[in-house]
Amino acid sequence: MTDPYSILGVAKSASADEIRKAYRKLAKSLHPDARPDDKAAEERFKQVTAAFKLLSDPEKRAKFDRGEIDAEGRERPQFHFRSRPGPGAGPGDRAAHGRFEDLGDIFSDLFAEAGRGQRRRPAPMRGADIRQRVEVSFAEMAKGAKRRVSLTDGRTVEATIPAGVEDGQVLRLKGQGMPGQRGGPDGSLLLEVGVKSHAFFRREGRDIRLDLPITLKEALFGGKVRAPTVDGMVEVNVPAGANSGAQLRLRGKGIADRDGKRGDQIIRLMIDVPLDDPALEKLVEDWTPPASYDPRKRYTV
Repeated sequence: MTDPYSILGVAKSASADEIRKAYRKLAKSLHPDARPDDKAAEERFKQVTAAFKLLSDPEKRAKFDRGEIDAEGRERPQFHFRSRPGPGAGPGDRAAHGRFEDLGDIFSDLFAEAGRGQRRRPAPMRGADIRQRVEVSFAEMAKGAKRRVSLTDGRTVEATIPAGVEDGQVLRLKGQGMPGQRGGPDGSLLLEVGVKSHAFFRREGRDIRLDLPITLKEALFGGKVRAPTVDGMVEVNVPAGANSGAQLRLRGKGIADRDGKRGDQIIRLMIDVPLDDPALEKLVEDWTPPASYDPRKRYTV
């Protein structure tokens, strides 16, 4: 292997991230799985991998930049020059040593300058993310909510739960994770939201569905009945002659979107007949349907 920077195609001042990206790009194109039976690509892949191993290790990279190790990671032989002649040296010796002293000073200055120019401070590191789960009610899901979340590191964070959040959706709160290192940005809080199921509401996109029981009399003659919504109880008009399955639509009583516009609540009327009412049983027993009445006439084949 020659120069690992040349092999990866990066400058000597390249950051760790630039080196990583260059390696991934080359490794992807040269990997034996991508180019089977290509010996040249395989050999190039080995060189790229070796270069990345050396440059991705901050200590080895610094040693290579200072000339202390070669591209294979082996230590280079170090040359030492005497800066002063020893005791008893003659004028000839002193002159000879003077030449080496000058060369030693030059090399010393060069290596010192190169070391100062090529050494890099450790790169800033982003803080780790924190993952947490929070439960919200069906109504909080429909209209949005604020929730104070206690984290494992002892902090509490106020999180905004947007209206219409999906069960299992993960919200990212930037800067609320673990602190960054060496000036790097803080991590994020990844808040997984669980939406509790409701006893009688069901979600359908931005709409809310509800099966509302009504009496036989309310179905026959109609009238006002009370129905629940996520905003509280409201009165709805049941039309006379309503059958089970008839639907009523309450505009703007559904789930809000990002712009605050809410869907609808759709109420399906369900006739509820008591099973222990002798008077009703007697009435139905004495009742004879009209000859033209057939509730199942639509189902003939």
